[in-house]
Amino acid sequence: MAEKPGWTGRFYEDFEVGDVYQHPLGRTVTTTDNIWFTLLTQNTAPIHFDHHYSAQTEFGRPLVDSTFTLALVTGQSVMDISQNVFANLGWDEVRLPHPVFEGDTIYSQSEVLSKRESKSRPNVGIVTVRTTGYNQDGVVVITFKRTIMVYKRGHAPTIPRPKLAESGGESAS
Repeated sequence: MAEKPGWTGRFYEDFEVGDVYQHPLGRTVTTTDNIWFTLLTQNTAPIHFDHHYSAQTEFGRPLVDSTFTLALVTGQSVMDISQNVFANLGWDEVRLPHPVFEGDTIYSQSEVLSKRESKSRPNVGIVTVRTTGYNQDGVVVITFKRTIMVYKRGHAPTIPRPKLAESGGESAS
């Protein structure tokens, strides 16, 4: 049986300005996600975790903590953008044009805006992308630019993979 390697992410050489990556995984936001993230980050705004309070607002229900939305959409982009990251350099121009509510499913995509060689580290390059998150209805809920340092091919640390022991042909039953 031939061993087939799994996806290991893009390296600097794989990025081309203008490329758009549709990130494959969507994620439905739950009440628990919203409350835990809000309280873990010590955000005391009741619009995120007090359903009675939120019912009195123009939204009529809790808003998902916007920093959760930023973290989620960034996470969705990792497999395509930063699996081989050396460092995140920044998030810029974060915009939240539409609220996210508990029960919304968030999807995302990223477009490569620029790339250049690092001036200080010959083993990495610098890539900037614009990432867009949208809900199940196609409504944009977040946009941001993210700049990363990403390893060049052959320069990333390796993930050790131990070899599987031979089974000897005996079954567990």
